[in-house]
Amino acid sequence: MTKPSTISMDGPAAAGKSTIAELLAEQLGYTYFDTGVMYRAVTWVALERGLDIADEETITALAEKIKIDVTRPTVDDGRQYTVYADGTDVTWQIRRPEVDANVSPVSAYPGVRAALTVQQRRIGQRGRIVMVGRDIGTVVLPDANLKIYLDASVEERARRRYLEVRERGQPAEYEEILETMRRRDKIDSEREAAPLRPADDAIIVDTDGLSIEQVLAKVEDLVRGKDR
Repeated sequence: MTKPSTISMDGPAAAGKSTIAELLAEQLGYTYFDTGVMYRAVTWVALERGLDIADEETITALAEKIKIDVTRPTVDDGRQYTVYADGTDVTWQIRRPEVDANVSPVSAYPGVRAALTVQQRRIGQRGRIVMVGRDIGTVVLPDANLKIYLDASVEERARRRYLEVRERGQPAEYEEILETMRRRDKIDSEREAAPLRPADDAIIVDTDGLSIEQVLAKVEDLVRGKDR
């Protein structure tokens, strides 16, 4: 069976999408592209400029003007890629708790999504890519050769994010992260523009209780045509 050239990987926050997609792309020799970094970059710039996240018109205008670029890692500090916002490296800033708490409303604005989806789709159509997000299989790449939806309980996902933040030496409270994640899930799943949901033809992989190696093995089987 021919390997799928375009692979979409969707799912809620901290379900393991980025880790699994990066490993899969590396094994296949494909481009790894996490579209969520674009929304995070817009959110970070808006917060840095003191813009009102609730002002949809202002945030949309920012998304239409800001130049976001994603490259292979430029610094050996554990990053998966380097993210630039108007030429400034914001790779770690966009992972801060204040971005976590504000990115969902930003990504829910139709104008913001429209401004960023065009670029995402153009990149995806080049093929040989594993693209990660929340609406890749449903909106950005509806014709993707293989659609995977990674899922996990909100408690497990909050635990993963808590450990991730602590490992970077930053302060973190599990209950606070859990509440933020619950609120984010609600916004993501109820928004009018591209709500979080599996595509009708997506294959759902539950990652609860599984190691990275076990999840990767399941996904590799899907790429090879097994379990499809």
